[in-house]
Amino acid sequence: MTQNIDYIDRKILSCLARDGSQSQRELADQVGLSQNACWRRLQALRASGVLKGTRAVVDRRALGLDLVVFVMLRTRHHSKDWLDRFRRHVLTIPEIVDFHRIGGDYDYQLKVVTEDMASYDRVYQRLIEGVELDSVTSYFAMEAIAENRPLPL
Repeated sequence: MTQNIDYIDRKILSCLARDGSQSQRELADQVGLSQNACWRRLQALRASGVLKGTRAVVDRRALGLDLVVFVMLRTRHHSKDWLDRFRRHVLTIPEIVDFHRIGGDYDYQLKVVTEDMASYDRVYQRLIEGVELDSVTSYFAMEAIAENRPLPL
């Protein structure tokens, strides 16, 4: 369902993307609405599925998760059954934080966040043991210039 998002809704979403922990009163003040009007808009955004929840942004480095790897996958298999098995398998690996089917030279892109190279190797071994893949190419991030940026609202 497509939600008709106006300027105030975008302002609410933008404020929440920057700081989802603020009170409803603070949010209402930032967007120039009464608390009740802001609450109604929040409820409508949630009901329509535009606003899917609130998450804390966790500093991965503070937890020792220093290695980010972008994994590019190619497969010879494109059947629905294979894709269903592959999706289920990938989603069992918690270190894979992003998972996309893509166009171009590769079929899938994964983002893996883990402690170090040995930890990544364990993820890699788990990934390839579950399904047949044609090729797996890993790109190691040297520096995170921008991560977890809010959507351009």
